[in-house]
Amino acid sequence: MVLDYSKWDNLELSDDSDIEVHPNVDKRSFIRAKQNQIHQERFQRRHHIDTLKYERVINEGLLLRIDKLIAALQAHGSSSGNADELVFQALIESAGDPAEDQPPPRPDGVHSKVDEQPTYSKMMATLVDQVKKEVDQSNSENRCDDYVKELKGHQSKVAGLQKELQVKLNELEREEGRKITSDSIHTGFDRSSVFKGKEDGDSSKKKKAETVEVLNPGAFKRDPLTRTDTGTSSGAEADIEEAADEDTKDEEHIEPTKLGKDFSKIKAGDYQACLRFISEHPTVVAERETDGLLIEGFNSQIAGKEEHARQCVHQALLLQYCRSLGRDGVRLFFKRITTKGHQAQKVFVDDVNSTYARIRTRAAEIAKDRAAEEAQDTGGVEQIQLHAVDPGTTINIVIPQPESTDETEQKSRATFETFPPGLQRALESGSLDEVNKVLAKMSVEEAEEIVGQLGEGGMLSLEQHIIDATTEEGQAALKELEATEKEKTTAGGTEDPE
Repeated sequence: MVLDYSKWDNLELSDDSDIEVHPNVDKRSFIRAKQNQIHQERFQRRHHIDTLKYERVINEGLLLRIDKLIAALQAHGSSSGNADELVFQALIESAGDPAEDQPPPRPDGVHSKVDEQPTYSKMMATLVDQVKKEVDQSNSENRCDDYVKELKGHQSKVAGLQKELQVKLNELEREEGRKITSDSIHTGFDRSSVFKGKEDGDSSKKKKAETVEVLNPGAFKRDPLTRTDTGTSSGAEADIEEAADEDTKDEEHIEPTKLGKDFSKIKAGDYQACLRFISEHPTVVAERETDGLLIEGFNSQIAGKEEHARQCVHQALLLQYCRSLGRDGVRLFFKRITTKGHQAQKVFVDDVNSTYARIRTRAAEIAKDRAAEEAQDTGGVEQIQLHAVDPGTTINIVIPQPESTDETEQKSRATFETFPPGLQRALESGSLDEVNKVLAKMSVEEAEEIVGQLGEGGMLSLEQHIIDATTEEGQAALKELEATEKEKTTAGGTEDPE
């Protein structure tokens, strides 16, 4: 096979290091001078090309208007009258649309010495003045024919100039295209294709997943297998939990689709079957399938299905690797993982083992926490709750106003603003039950401190409940109150005096 290297002869090198120069000439200086010469010639050639193209556009517009002027003069040639007036009238008729009277803008550097490009109307007026002088010098009786003759002569000159410009332009463009420079580099073709397979019907149906309450979809996007400790107080934690409940009230849990569940059933290590499945169902590489399989593995580990949990983790990370390796990630991953002795095998297996170890550790912690919570529920948990001791007394919540001028109320407002946001919202609701819900999430020490601050700030007030005994409801409430007091008295009388 004979290789043709002739195309490399067209390369234009401005810094050829193999060039040989006279011993008395500095080689670096010669190369820099050669570079400047090549760049200057290239710039001048391109500037000349732009100038010729622009001049041809202007001449094209001028020729069009000369043709219209000649046609208008020939139409008026048979009519009697002053030839100069006929030329003026024909010039107005051939002017055309005023919006097209302005020539196109000049490219940068083209005719830069000319202050302003004249309009086509000015060009035609100058041409008519020149033709008039020539007609006046001829002293012919038929001036109208002389006008047409002279205009046709100028028309031929402009047409001849156009041909000359075209010849020069072709020569310069041929010279410009003869050399291969860095400006000639361009993208020949760039094509990409994405196969969008049909998703299974069940994949479009979102279902509720039985997931552990401490996990949420956002956690897997960060690091689904690590436990973080914010170091905040129990009051702030209570507020965070409340905000999380509000944000995820209507949010559906992530779970693997039917396609993802089918993929998780493939035995770990059977890479041929995995590649065949991905080729038939490309959509399984989506990020949601990875998240769904990780959660499925987490739930299986909590349920005691360790083998299935490890299987889900292996398949989830396999999809994640295929997706993270780029557009050709699937082929690249399976090529590396099936090559004997390739380092990718160790990296992937270690990642699967470490991920599963974190899931197993976290699942064990959750199981331990659940057992502790059940034991606390059985034995009772010590909490601080607000309740009126006297049945005829109610506890009212008073929120200090932020714009109050009273010094005491300003101090109370400052204390109020130090409370966690969840407690502030509960106090602003005016409901004692909402306040008790927040206090139940705090430790006993912190809840006692909060209650003390509420009392010192005057945010809790006790009021006697007035019972209207003239109504049936009031009479029933009065009887209930008397019965309660009687029970207390009886209980106090039967106590052991010792």
